[in-house]
This record gives sequence, structure tokens and C-alpha cells, in this order.
Amino acid sequence: MSRNPLDLHPDLQPIYWAFEAKAKEQELDYILTCTYRSNADQDQLYAQGRTLPGLIVTRARGGQSAHNFTIDGKPAAKAFDIVPSINGKPQWSTSCLSWQQLGQIGTDLGLNWYGEPDAPFKEFPHFQMKD
Repeated sequence: MSRNPLDLHPDLQPIYWAFEAKAKEQELDYILTCTYRSNADQDQLYAQGRTLPGLIVTRARGGQSAHNFTIDGKPAAKAFDIVPSINGKPQWSTSCLSWQQLGQIGTDLGLNWYGEPDAPFKEFPHFQMKD
């Protein structure tokens, strides 16, 4: 699993850097938690809350997530995950106002944000390119 923005799809990288800049302008801190995931990593995450301990955190199996995309065998994720950070501590509670502010930045940049009220399912950390 990667947290490297360079493992994002070439079309998503400039959008991610704009996201980062706009968050800094608004003094919003966040932690980039995931860019690229291999199919094996995705399957492991999918098993969480099903056949492995923990909460269910994804609906996608390996190869079904925008995090699993590659170009010529190299990582080119079409999605990234974040968590707001306050004083260096991740804020996983969806009641944290920073989620909405960061979500607005992402949607203003043309990304799908899965914390929006009309999202097909709720996954606040997930920002994805529109296809």
C-alpha cells in the first residue's frame, strides 16, 4: 500500500497537488493515508470485518477499486484517501467539520467525494477521479 502522491494516475496528480495547496490556504491539515493499493492489499482490506477482525472499510475487492489502477504495470491510482488532522492527530469522526471543508475542496476540483449526502455509499476518506 502506498501513500506516495507519485503513485497517483498522471491526470490525478495535478489535482491532488491543487487539493493540497487549497487545504494549506484554508489552514486545513490532513494525512494522506492511501494512494495505490495492489489487488492483494485490496483483498486483505476487503476481508477486514468479513473473514478478518475489524470494521468493514471497503466494498471493493482486488481489481474493483480505483486505488488498484496501473499503467504498464506501474501504480496509477485514480483515487486517494485522507483523514483530517488536528494538532497532528487523525480525526476519524465524521462530525469533524474539517471533513466537510476538505470534501468541498475535492468536489470544487472535480473529484467524486464519498462523504457527500448523495454518495452511493459513505466513505469519507475517499476522493476519486470522475470517469
